[in-house]
Amino acid sequence: MADVSKINELFRSKLVVLNVGPKSFATALEKQGYDTVQVNWKPVAGGDPVMQKLLRIMGY
Repeated sequence: MADVSKINELFRSKLVVLNVGPKSFATALEKQGYDTVQVNWKPVAGGDPVMQKLLRIMGY
């Protein structure tokens, strides 16, 4: 059984979002008052031109 007191403590603490997706996700949260940390991670397209195009559309 989970220690409920530890779970409750988590919900009382300050939320900071670690974003590994497009910066627009973090920006939307920041506009709502949340703190964010942006990780500049990009998936590898492996030379696949279709995947490269999709990643460009997504802002990578």
